[in-house]
Amino acid sequence: MKISYNWLKEFITIHKTANELSLILTDIGLEVESLEKVQAIIGGLQGLVIGEVLTCVPHPNADKLNITTVNLGAENPFQIVCGAPNVAAGQKVVVAPVGSTVYPLSGEPFKIKEAKIRGEVSFGMICAEDEIGLGKSHNGIMVLPADAKVGVLAKDFFDLEDDFVFEIGLTPNRADAASHLGVARDLGAYFRSAHKMPDISTFKVDDESLVIPVSVEDATACPRYSSITISGIKVQDSPAWLQDRLKVIGLRPINNVVDVTNFVLHGFGQPLHAFDAAKITSGKVMVKKLAEGTLFTTLDGVERKLSDADLMICNNDEPMCIAGVFGGKSSGVDADTKTIFLESAYFNSVSVRKTSKRHGLKTDASFRYERGADPNITVDALKIAAMLIKELAGGKISSSISDIYPAVIKDFEFEVKYQNINKLIGVDISKDEIKEIIVALGIGAKEMDVETLALSVPPYKVDVTREVDVIEEVLRIYGYNNIPIPTKINASLGYGIKPDKENTNNTIADLLSANGFAEIMCNSLTKPAYSKNIDAAVHILNPLSNDLSVMRQSLLMPALESVAYNQNRKNPNLKFFEFGKTYQTKNDGYVENQRLLLLITGSKETEQWNQDSKASSFYNLKAAVDGLLSRLGVASYQTDTLEDEEFVYGLKYFRGQQMLVKLGAATQSDRKLAGVHAEVFYADFDWDVLLNIIKKNKVINKEVNKFPQVRRDLSLLIDKNITFESLKTIAFKTDKKFIKEVGVFDVYEGNKLPEGKKSYALYFILQDEAQTLSDNQIEAVMQNLIKNFEQQAGAEIRK
Repeated sequence: MKISYNWLKEFITIHKTANELSLILTDIGLEVESLEKVQAIIGGLQGLVIGEVLTCVPHPNADKLNITTVNLGAENPFQIVCGAPNVAAGQKVVVAPVGSTVYPLSGEPFKIKEAKIRGEVSFGMICAEDEIGLGKSHNGIMVLPADAKVGVLAKDFFDLEDDFVFEIGLTPNRADAASHLGVARDLGAYFRSAHKMPDISTFKVDDESLVIPVSVEDATACPRYSSITISGIKVQDSPAWLQDRLKVIGLRPINNVVDVTNFVLHGFGQPLHAFDAAKITSGKVMVKKLAEGTLFTTLDGVERKLSDADLMICNNDEPMCIAGVFGGKSSGVDADTKTIFLESAYFNSVSVRKTSKRHGLKTDASFRYERGADPNITVDALKIAAMLIKELAGGKISSSISDIYPAVIKDFEFEVKYQNINKLIGVDISKDEIKEIIVALGIGAKEMDVETLALSVPPYKVDVTREVDVIEEVLRIYGYNNIPIPTKINASLGYGIKPDKENTNNTIADLLSANGFAEIMCNSLTKPAYSKNIDAAVHILNPLSNDLSVMRQSLLMPALESVAYNQNRKNPNLKFFEFGKTYQTKNDGYVENQRLLLLITGSKETEQWNQDSKASSFYNLKAAVDGLLSRLGVASYQTDTLEDEEFVYGLKYFRGQQMLVKLGAATQSDRKLAGVHAEVFYADFDWDVLLNIIKKNKVINKEVNKFPQVRRDLSLLIDKNITFESLKTIAFKTDKKFIKEVGVFDVYEGNKLPEGKKSYALYFILQDEAQTLSDNQIEAVMQNLIKNFEQQAGAEIRK
């Protein structure tokens, strides 16, 4: 959700900078994910000056050009060659002098340079609207009022002010903050100052010339429906101030009527919808559900089949709008609209969520209705919008407000005890401060006795219905950072089944962190497209959105989203790990599996001046896996090559019949689905299996061997299909007493070898725990190795 700093200041007096406010918003539960400085006009008219055309004569060498002299407030005027047909002496104009940069609506920005045009020198440019981003017109230069002051910076003349946009990661339970008003209410509670609302006391109905009756057939799906009509309007572009308000939060201005509905939506949190009243041919509006399979074409031009559970706004039996979700193509406002029917309603959140999901439609309106709108603002929002439309589009308010509200939605009423607040928060906050915070949050509070408050919570706070919810509200305004960390922690000794899962997790987390991995925690709810077996997926019965409608079957896809998030923010070199659960259905039941994911991508190490940066590889991941298994004491494993649709290539590690971990390179299709462009390697541990295996591990202490180790090397010429693992198995079967370690230190494949062959250089570490090995013993072991490699692997020993 985007919030404009300047727009926010219309609702509350702010004495903090945007950066300071960013920290405060995060502290009170509205996490600011990014803060961006924006300009209403690209370039901010930097360097442009207000000038006066002193003289204007035809260019001697060009029919369509004029030579002007322009006063910019300096000692001497400037000569500028101008091709605009409307340029004339005496005009006040916007001038881009030499050295300034112009940002046109179309095309690339360009810097103004001294130029010679058809033999005459030009020291700047007299600007048209579209050349500096102030409008669309290119019929001629922009002529300013006669009282415009020469020499004033254009930025100051047009009163341009830089803005800041907060990108707030709004959690699903904070529907009350899904607007500038909502954020201002929270800030008002933090600063203990009142927020401001526009004055609607001057609202009045001009006449009753266009009354459109409304009937609501389903009061459960539509508890409140308010409406009004406005006649004699002129649909046109919105004024610059309104366009700027919408542009800065990423919305495209459409026309003065639609822009006002978007202004009220993002300003006050109340969705509105404007219908062309002339297209309501039946003369009445009905809020009802239609027959299954009814066809309806939405604003995006898509014909959809309606469900009999979809609430519709209808022209008698003809659908005009999917209630709370999306408008219809045939009933919307266009350039020919003269009268409008303006809707401001409160729709049931569950009904809207199901309809939105059913049709795959996510809109700004459905976003708010799904989470819970404010049933008490519908009429005030209508008045604000109607007054603004009348101001910007003319016309008259041609009906009283129709407000169908059969069952008033009451405040949530319950009690809260001071001692419970302090007990749960863990710090003693004075009763006066607690009550002050509660009242500042817009919650009615009446003291029942010295320890109890009777509360009345407005329904726009949809997540505050219990004592514990109020305690959370008090805590976030009081400040999590103001809760002291205790210097003493009391704990009792307990006995648990070994190994302790949490201790094991912490041990491995410390190991991974020490090796450069960062822990991530991803949402267990994810997209259906991420499920490899959608039939076995655990579906959420009432999901907040389609992107959060199933439980994850793998840790990979959410982790890849984290990779994409970091890479898009210029952080490409990543090493992640996550402990988490996966979920699936099985035999009419549900199965949870604890897993650990390791993931690496990008460069292996930070770029240095004295060495090249190397990309992470499969073998870097394998080393991390081997180290982790070794730390758990699971060093005796077998590996198989991996055949799995989730991986391009990789390995599977086994302990007996149990698979411990799969590792390899993520497929291109998975990376594309998550928006990741770089190669990613990951390892997927079955943590339940590993915890079960290490239960049987016994800690054995033994003395450090006093007798030296001996290293011997062998170079083997073998078939390409022979793996190192098979050679390692042969070696340990050859001698179980003296051989302690087998490794490979060189592999060669090339045209100097026979076709189908490769060369392995192996090292062997030998040691006797009882005495120093003799040369004869070492030689006997090596001869046995050579013999078995030749017989069992078809190896040729290279001298």
